[in-house]
Amino acid sequence: MTFMSARPGSAWTGDRSLPLVIQGGMGVAVSSWRLASAIAGAGQLGVVSGTALDVVLARRLQDGDRDGSARRALAAFPAAAVAARAVARYFQADGRAPGTPYRPVPRLAVHQTPAAQELAILANFAEVWLAKEGHDGLVGINYLEKLRMATPAAAYGAMLAGVDFVLMGAGIPRDIPHLLRELAEHHVVQLPIDVAGAEPGSHTVDLDPRAVLGTDLPLLHRPMFLAIISAHALAAYLARDEHIRPDGFVVEGPVAGGHNAPPRGQLVLDELGQPVFGPRDDADVGKIAAIGLPFWLAGSYGTPEALTEARAQGAAGVQVGTLFAMSEESGLTPALRGALQERLRAGTLEVRTDSRASPTGFPFKIAQLPGTMSDLTVADRRPRLCDLGYLRTPYQRDGGAIGYHCPAEPLSTHLRKGHAVEEATGRACLCNSLTANVGLGQTRADGYAEEPLVTLGANLDGARRLAAIYPDGWSALEALRWLVGGNVPPASAVRTGKADTRTEPTHVLVPQSQSGAR
Repeated sequence: MTFMSARPGSAWTGDRSLPLVIQGGMGVAVSSWRLASAIAGAGQLGVVSGTALDVVLARRLQDGDRDGSARRALAAFPAAAVAARAVARYFQADGRAPGTPYRPVPRLAVHQTPAAQELAILANFAEVWLAKEGHDGLVGINYLEKLRMATPAAAYGAMLAGVDFVLMGAGIPRDIPHLLRELAEHHVVQLPIDVAGAEPGSHTVDLDPRAVLGTDLPLLHRPMFLAIISAHALAAYLARDEHIRPDGFVVEGPVAGGHNAPPRGQLVLDELGQPVFGPRDDADVGKIAAIGLPFWLAGSYGTPEALTEARAQGAAGVQVGTLFAMSEESGLTPALRGALQERLRAGTLEVRTDSRASPTGFPFKIAQLPGTMSDLTVADRRPRLCDLGYLRTPYQRDGGAIGYHCPAEPLSTHLRKGHAVEEATGRACLCNSLTANVGLGQTRADGYAEEPLVTLGANLDGARRLAAIYPDGWSALEALRWLVGGNVPPASAVRTGKADTRTEPTHVLVPQSQSGAR
């Protein structure tokens, strides 16, 4: 199966084989550039998470950027002054002193400051640039429709680094094909934003690339766009109009990790408080195949047999997350990977679907791990606060100003904004917990350190079988070879073996005060 797209601005100028495996985009930074690079270098689609990359970059710099990778990527950014400002603001050569809080980054907003847009563009550029460094494989980036206030700047940064695919779920991404086409031309973009209490279409998130980066801008291509969906009806809706039509679909079932679509029909909970999914929650794969666009199946497809089954149903392949989340290249801290694998080998690892934890209101998969936020003794001691705010939703205040609300914010704040106690009950701060998963959790001035909350897919069959083969853990390539039956080209077959325009800069950016420059 090959792409036949000749759509103007497409990254694909001719036939090219579709990836058999898409490595899932798991955030925050679990799908790290190292993981995506390993998969892309082996000839499949490596995907970085695009969630909260601005805070990821800022905190890596504050931790000293020990291997120089962040500054190496920023040294390749096409607007040197923009990159230098971020390094000067956040980089600490010796890292933070123990117990010192991270410096805050600008929070998402409908109306964004130049500093906020610069950091978002830089962070997405850096993650994709590093994932693409040194090979000719395909790299994608995964975004959430729920976080659309971040999307214009984030997508533009990824495109500046030459991202090949953009994937987006957690909503109806009807505006993204047009957004990507406009950004490829460096046009001013206005992405519609829903603001509670305001007239539909009255607010947009705007980005003017030239206002942020200047007029000397590089030639860009439009990446392929894959919509992540859970229903065949949504696939049909998006495909019927060329202005909103994606280039393909990732079809996720309800056992996939992270956020899931709510069950269709009346909500029923099982004895553990999990939402019960039924046949209505499974997409009709035959109807999706009939649309004629390439698609990949996800959620419970992380085994060789499931890959074969997906291909038999007409899919181009599968998207797999859990196998790679537990691999050596994953962004999860070694301690968390070790704990997951220990429980996996013991047969005690359990993943539950929590209908309340996510401030978005969507069900969320949570790995049950002692010492993490899945443990009530840990979760109950966390103070309620919202200082990252990626899952906040905008609303119109009396008088027309825009405010922001998150059900996980302090209860007094939640009530003052006119919301009920029940809406806040059981909510977790995913923003802070997910950054803690990758070793970038905040330390408060009072000494409180954020605790992790791990998400995985509910089907652990593939991971259990890999653990039996690799009892001490596995690499991303070992997982990939097992998944596709060993039919993975060696890295040398994809890697260029020579420097290209992405890999020429070998220096790193250092603030003038630390480099000795005057």
